[in-house]
Amino acid sequence: MKKLKIVFCLMASIFLLIAGCSKKKETESNANPDEVSSLVMIEGVWNGSIMIPNQPLPIILTFDKTTGMISIPVQGLSDYPLTSVKMDGAAVFFEMDMQGQHITFDGNVAQDNITGTFTQQGQSFPFELTKGSPEQVTETGDVVQVNIANGTMDGLLEIPQGEGPFPLMVIIAGSGPTDHDGNSPTLPGKNNSLKMLAEGLSAEGIASIRYDKRGVGKNMSLAGKEEDLRFDHFIDDAAAWVQFAQNDERFSKVGIIGHSEGSLIGMVAAEQTEADLFVSIAGAGRLIDQVLMEQLEVQLPANLLEESNTILASLKQGEQVQEISSELQAVFRLSVQPYMISWLKYDPTEQLKKLQVPVLLVNGDRDIQVPVKDAGLLHDAKKDAKLLIVDKMNHILKDSPEDREGNIATYSNPDLPLAQGLIEGIVEFLLK
Repeated sequence: MKKLKIVFCLMASIFLLIAGCSKKKETESNANPDEVSSLVMIEGVWNGSIMIPNQPLPIILTFDKTTGMISIPVQGLSDYPLTSVKMDGAAVFFEMDMQGQHITFDGNVAQDNITGTFTQQGQSFPFELTKGSPEQVTETGDVVQVNIANGTMDGLLEIPQGEGPFPLMVIIAGSGPTDHDGNSPTLPGKNNSLKMLAEGLSAEGIASIRYDKRGVGKNMSLAGKEEDLRFDHFIDDAAAWVQFAQNDERFSKVGIIGHSEGSLIGMVAAEQTEADLFVSIAGAGRLIDQVLMEQLEVQLPANLLEESNTILASLKQGEQVQEISSELQAVFRLSVQPYMISWLKYDPTEQLKKLQVPVLLVNGDRDIQVPVKDAGLLHDAKKDAKLLIVDKMNHILKDSPEDREGNIATYSNPDLPLAQGLIEGIVEFLLK
């Protein structure tokens, strides 16, 4: 069976193997000093992943001379102490006890790499670590905050140089744990697509606010329980940012740019807040069950495709499905089904028809997640919208080769610029 390399649609569609991780750190490590007396060889920070099929889980290990700690950013776990660390020559073994579960890592050190086997509850997967901290992105913009129903949400405000007022766009990220810069901990490396978008707009005199969704990055604490999450929560959050900007005299007009899943979120929020304009980038023109099935068709065998179709039909009727094959748990687990049910209530074409403001529909002709035909469907629903198809652009807004492998490789390359014509097309639309 082919690996599910990219699944477009689910917020938190990650196999959280280390379930129930406590965000509260232990106050002391139980490591035995006699067992960790020779950790100089691995001292420092190691960055890598547990290679769970379909959804690698990024991890960070930090070792000093006697102890070790683990961080799992996507789960909000930071510097959790390992129970013990042992070395015997190039062999390294470390373990942790968490909520009654015993978890082990059994590996070997070779220069600046550690490879081995991760085991939990009888399940084993390979892991890989490379010495060195994860790549750090230099943030630009000013930190701003907005009050939402259950707390305060952080965002980044990018303001152009010179005197305002400036037009401002609220940038909404795509699906899963994608952050305000367009990066995801489920993929190696970074692409910085939304960061580049905000900087490109700023250089042309357009301000922006971009933010981590609830449950992601700076706003991890707003996640709540997965089973309580609804699509409407993301709409309410986007609307709160639009209203925040509408009440600021520094901004002449306030619009929304929604990328991928953020397109549908942005459509609804734009109508609710009476935003001045709307830009959809790589937004689906069909209900999400159709998009998901199209993606799964090239990745799953016939029996799992049939099961996926049956599950989605039930969810579309508002009914949860109790029995799910293990291979489909990452996508359709019971706790994420209420979110999917709430998402399936929104038809992008019907939502777009409600907008009475200028609309720009953008898609790349090398997007392997949301093809150009979706932009066409949206344009058919709203004929007065402007349609912009960017040559050679893929889903993360970069120039891409035609082959799938080369396309996916761009998802992890922060050195690639945005596709030629994207910023230019958006700026022309906004300033007109």
